[in-house]
Amino acid sequence: MKITEFLKHNFRHFNAAALIDAAEGYKTHLDNNGKMMVTLAGAMSTAELGISLAEMIRQDKIQIISCTGANLEEDVFNLVAHDYYERIPNYRELSPEQEQDLLSRHMNRVTDTCIPEMEAMRRIENVILEEWVKADKAGECYFPHEFFYKILLSGKLDASFQIDPKNSWLLEAAKKNLPMIVPGWEDSTLGNMFAGHVIAGDVKNVHTVRTGIEYMIFLAEWYTQNAKDESTIGFFQIGGGIAGDFPICVVPMLHQDLQRDNVPLWGYFCQISDSTTSYGSYSGAVPNEKITWGKLGLNTPKYIIESDATIVAPLIFAIVLDQ
Repeated sequence: MKITEFLKHNFRHFNAAALIDAAEGYKTHLDNNGKMMVTLAGAMSTAELGISLAEMIRQDKIQIISCTGANLEEDVFNLVAHDYYERIPNYRELSPEQEQDLLSRHMNRVTDTCIPEMEAMRRIENVILEEWVKADKAGECYFPHEFFYKILLSGKLDASFQIDPKNSWLLEAAKKNLPMIVPGWEDSTLGNMFAGHVIAGDVKNVHTVRTGIEYMIFLAEWYTQNAKDESTIGFFQIGGGIAGDFPICVVPMLHQDLQRDNVPLWGYFCQISDSTTSYGSYSGAVPNEKITWGKLGLNTPKYIIESDATIVAPLIFAIVLDQ
């Protein structure tokens, strides 16, 4: 039995039914000539969402991605250092002393998975620093994701791949030069490293890596060009946080700050979140609240699935991919 057949037979009520509805809405949106933004919060790359996300990119089911700096870099960490990762199934039972031991071994824990600092973070730092310095000396500036595209497409890391490269979503995005937004990149391991290299004088111009405001300007231009009455942009939000909160604001910004009245609202909205529904939390706010902010319309298809994105997202992707 295909995954889709199994899900449609068994997932009939509550959050399970919402999953089916959201997946079918995703397909309908694309079938109606729509495009889709996917936003990645949390540690989806370390959760290896790339296994299913990369296939979505290959099959043109995603037209633009917004992600945290952590998700941007952690997909590459996993690509080049997977064999050195450690999984800790009993992470809930760790004592402070055991956590200290992980620190002493330079193992940075993300829930049940430890990222090896030397094999992952420092290896990528050495490679990307060359690109930062090269761009800095040439007086050039690039977005954070563009630096990653450069090193992935250069072949410099190919010999270090420790997973099947088809499971790296960022590598697939680089091959397609997929538009990307990385708000708050400064709040990431490499963002911290970049700050350190600017302080140390290795990089002279702090703007060698372009900023979040520039990302919003780029998104405003991209959205204006791609969102037409017959081709609206959908918003598929995995988790909460800045990866979703930042890009969804481009529509009210275009309407209210630039006074453009010919820009369509987001044409589809789905959020997978385990945040408690609340009208005091952006991540936990139900979709209808977004109507009051000029982000979604009265008739925008809206879905919220209150569950773990590491479980739900691959299942929705399977349905969208007709698996």
